Amino acid sequence: MRIRLLGEFTVVSPSDKPVRFTTRKTALVFATLVLAGRRGVRRALLADGFWPGRGEAQARNSLRQALVDIRRAFPAGNGAAIEIEADLETVGLAAGPGEADLWVFDHLIEQGGIGNLAAAAELYRGDLLSEISIPDELEQWFQPHRSNYRQKALQLVDRLSRELKANGGTAEVQACERLAERLLASEPAAEEAHRAMIRICQHRGKANAAMRQYLLCREALQRELGVEPEAATRALIETPSEVPPATPIAPMKNDTPAPVPREREQPSVVVMPFDNLSSEEDDYFVDGVVEEITAALSRVRDFFVIARQSAFTYKGRFIDVREVGAELGVSYVVEGTVRRGGDRLRISVQLVDAESRKQLWSDRYEGASADLFEFQDRIAAQVAGAIHPAVRHAEIESATRKPPANLRAYDLVMRAFPKLWGQNAVAIAEAMATLGEALQLDPKYGRAHALLAWCHALNITYLWSPDQASELRATFEAVDRASGLIDDDPTALTACGAAASLAGDQQRASAFIESALALDPNNAWAWTRYGWVGIYQDQAVEAQERFERAMRLSPLDPFVFNMRMGLGAAYALAGRFSEAAAIARDVVTRHTNVTWAYRQLAAWAAMNDDLKTAHWAAERFLAIQPDYTIAKYVALPSLRDVSRFRETMAAGMKKAGLPEN
Repeated sequence: MRIRLLGEFTVVSPSDKPVRFTTRKTALVFATLVLAGRRGVRRALLADGFWPGRGEAQARNSLRQALVDIRRAFPAGNGAAIEIEADLETVGLAAGPGEADLWVFDHLIEQGGIGNLAAAAELYRGDLLSEISIPDELEQWFQPHRSNYRQKALQLVDRLSRELKANGGTAEVQACERLAERLLASEPAAEEAHRAMIRICQHRGKANAAMRQYLLCREALQRELGVEPEAATRALIETPSEVPPATPIAPMKNDTPAPVPREREQPSVVVMPFDNLSSEEDDYFVDGVVEEITAALSRVRDFFVIARQSAFTYKGRFIDVREVGAELGVSYVVEGTVRRGGDRLRISVQLVDAESRKQLWSDRYEGASADLFEFQDRIAAQVAGAIHPAVRHAEIESATRKPPANLRAYDLVMRAFPKLWGQNAVAIAEAMATLGEALQLDPKYGRAHALLAWCHALNITYLWSPDQASELRATFEAVDRASGLIDDDPTALTACGAAASLAGDQQRASAFIESALALDPNNAWAWTRYGWVGIYQDQAVEAQERFERAMRLSPLDPFVFNMRMGLGAAYALAGRFSEAAAIARDVVTRHTNVTWAYRQLAAWAAMNDDLKTAHWAAERFLAIQPDYTIAKYVALPSLRDVSRFRETMAAGMKKAGLPEN
């Protein structure tokens, strides 16, 4: 008989068949008896705790039924070593000490020795009963037990990691590492687990990784608890004897000059060698990941990327990011770790401001070891897609802090970006004014012309301008001025493509956006606008695929609401109105400034026969745009060559109560 309560709740008979209880509450009564062991539990406490408010007689009767169900799960003669011992006052289990994982866990810790401690670490697969849903009224019953065993696990991981230095082999190190990772997954500020990971890195001679783990610990403690690491944690990093020396780095040859810091009109990024936290045989894969990410970021023309050869001179030693920034003349540093555990790979990546050392973005990716190279390509694409908006956001903040007298055309364009995301007429007018200032400083600034075209196109599609014909001319004039100046700028090419699309020229829009994606295949905004081109061409399947790819590349993008609304449009085009309306409802709830989403919600809810939501959304939209009519919508240039989507939207808006003329 094997009973597992740490993590997943399972009971397996001696014949390797899972034991099934009739109800979840019966299973939890059994778990309580396992926790109590031979000493048992008072009947009155069990009845009142599990069936509160039912009255003593009814609660005791429910307990008796649960005990009958438990006995039925362990019929006589099946070899099970579980028997219920009960009298009028108490209920308990008669079972050997080897039956339940938590009994074995306690026994191994009590026995001590590195082998027993490692075995105990493997038994702690998660917090007590963490994989079973516990009713609210029973949380108070199990919480003290859960806290008790979690504290034991934290003490265990700290104790085991300290014993690794003298006695630890590969199996013991891996057991300790797995336990530390499980503890940190559920409690990122678990300092004992961080200390264990630091010691493991030091045991492997990974001083750089040990320092990075310490920094992760400090960040988690500050974020979660507002405190600094304990003295015991700081001592691991500050005491030289605790940290084995890193592999010496050969000095740079005299004929390989160090990079010279330079002032740039664009931000600059370096991808540092990632720390390999697994065996040395994985070095080739780790270096391959860094090369792929560097190559992927190099296609993002929004920033300059330091060559791999320069970055790899730092391999194997811990260098402060501020020092890296000064030596290479970069604004941002990408760091990461790679760890293999069994048949799984885990890659952690973060983007850091080189000057302030502030973490701007971080993420973790997991995949199967068998898919090494596919995994490598996917991670490179997702990291590039996520870092792009993170860098852009940091540059916007930097430009916003600068005094007006110090602004360049680049800074002005950065200041305009948040207004472009404003999604209302006032914000777009302010963005156009700022872009105009940039063009006064640099009349041949192609990106400023492209973004100005995008602004004019937004005025058209959202009916924010009373003179649609004038806006249409201005859109194409700005696109023409940008053309020839933006051949290597995916962001500007995308802006021109978006503007041309909203102005009704889907063929020219596709050409611009496909050029952007050829330069930067991980550009989430380009994939988003390519999705909208699909909508305006009645291509539901293609549009859905493009929007989903954009969201995978940049799930935290400031424009994610536009990706999601595009996905809703693809669903609506395919007749999936319930899913489309759910997306629009969520967008208007989360993004109150995205007022145009109300008209989509009105149409899609109406087509789903949810007239209550449709009428509510229509009223909200008309309160914002009282002069709106369906006739103005169907006359939009972007809908000129599309029939099914236009007709569906018109029918839905009419059904929702929006005026036709």
